Amino acid sequence: MAGILDAHPEYRDTALLDELRESEYGYLDAQDHVYLDYTGAGLAARAQHRAHDARLASSVFGNPHSVNPTSAAATQAVEQARARILAHLNASPDEYAVIFTANATGAARIVGEAYPFGRNSRLVLTADNHNSLNGLREFARAAGAKTVYIPSRPADLRADVANVVAALPQKKGLLHQLSKAAAGMCLPCSRPDETQNHTPHPEAKGQPHEPQRPKHAGRNGLFAYPAQSNFSGVRHPLDWVSLAQQRGYDVLLDAAAYLPTASLDLSAVQPDFVLASWYKVFGYPTGVGCLVARRPALARLRRPWFSGGSITAVAVGLPLHRMADGSEAFEDGTLNFLAIPDVHFGLDWLAGLGGPSLVGKRVRCLTAWFLERLHRLRHSDGSAMARVYGPADTRMRGATVAFNFIDATGAVVDERLVALESSAARISLRTGCFCNPGAGEAAFSLRATDLRNLFRTRAGAAVIDEVALDSHRGLGVPSVGAVRVSFGLASTAADVDRFLGFAEKTYKDRVTSSCGLPPRTGC
Repeated sequence: MAGILDAHPEYRDTALLDELRESEYGYLDAQDHVYLDYTGAGLAARAQHRAHDARLASSVFGNPHSVNPTSAAATQAVEQARARILAHLNASPDEYAVIFTANATGAARIVGEAYPFGRNSRLVLTADNHNSLNGLREFARAAGAKTVYIPSRPADLRADVANVVAALPQKKGLLHQLSKAAAGMCLPCSRPDETQNHTPHPEAKGQPHEPQRPKHAGRNGLFAYPAQSNFSGVRHPLDWVSLAQQRGYDVLLDAAAYLPTASLDLSAVQPDFVLASWYKVFGYPTGVGCLVARRPALARLRRPWFSGGSITAVAVGLPLHRMADGSEAFEDGTLNFLAIPDVHFGLDWLAGLGGPSLVGKRVRCLTAWFLERLHRLRHSDGSAMARVYGPADTRMRGATVAFNFIDATGAVVDERLVALESSAARISLRTGCFCNPGAGEAAFSLRATDLRNLFRTRAGAAVIDEVALDSHRGLGVPSVGAVRVSFGLASTAADVDRFLGFAEKTYKDRVTSSCGLPPRTGC
């Protein structure tokens, strides 16, 4: 503890979380387990399980699609959870609607399949995106829309704002309107919260923005990007939301990796669509995510099908149906009405700890300390033991760190070996590509020709299979996978100590091999 307090004395302000680690998350230490995969999933407090059990033991809940007492109880609990989510995001119910889904991926699909793509519209994506957003390009392609990617800089895995602007061309009709509005525009800001990421990107200074899109802005298409990278922890500027909107684009903001350690204020930053996955925030319940959508943007979506729960009327004798209003039109079948109320309790639990502000301070200290010590890891000859992908410090980054170990010969230690050996040491972390191929391509300097060769490794293969992935060294590429460590609510300085102790003991001065490792099955 003394080490981190010397380097980051503000860590002392988060002592409450050490107490909770012993009580509410004591099962980790009881099982001698180090958990370092909070970007994959949060961990649940014992209080969350107790609250779930108490609620089910004291009440009776039925299918919400009725008016009987048990149905009414379920409906009330679900609606209270919707209202609690909007309160957590500081979003007006008049402005935003909450649509419950199974996860953030399901929320992304709702937007992709119902968005009015056309031959004159564009889908703009950052190369740094989860595959749940990369998959939107298939909906765009089917509608004849063009998909454009904004590249990441290999050095820090950020995107240049000039490339963002270039990827979002304006319709001619907007030029005069925007030039008139440009004078005096200011960058939107958020609630004062040290975990926020609303400081303009250094390269965006001087770029005109305004909090709301022009009144009669035409829509060029959809811009989708993550508030925080699930690969590198990079926090992309939230100011891009208004930048894209004033250029005529709807904005889909993936907040799944951002919300566990930061606040998002939808009264200040106003994306048209927001993706959230609640098990990433506080571990329980799984299987509940949501799409938070601005009501005008939601009204523009056109679903390609209907289902039970999403309509108010349908006929079989004639091909007629009428969609429900608002959220109900996008919630298929029966909601997970026994789990959705746990989101309400989870948000109350988080607020009772001091909210994302306290958690953000804790993980910012741990991430900085981890990066500093990771960079200091050396073999006996003085050569570095690790290579970090993404930012080297905590400026505009979250608590996710992607890296590879380097062995005594200077070769990358195969991440599959790290997965096996860390698991044997009872350390849970993530290895591979993390469902974010664009960030990996930038980190590993994979060129288009490299990717083409990887896909052609096995004739007719539709995915990068294990043969292709294992051929990376023949292409001159050091690796196609990485190690990812991420911190969260229950993380402690002892977790960092134990992992780095494992790393030094296991890989210092060692020559490693990939022989005998299980095959890579995909990315």
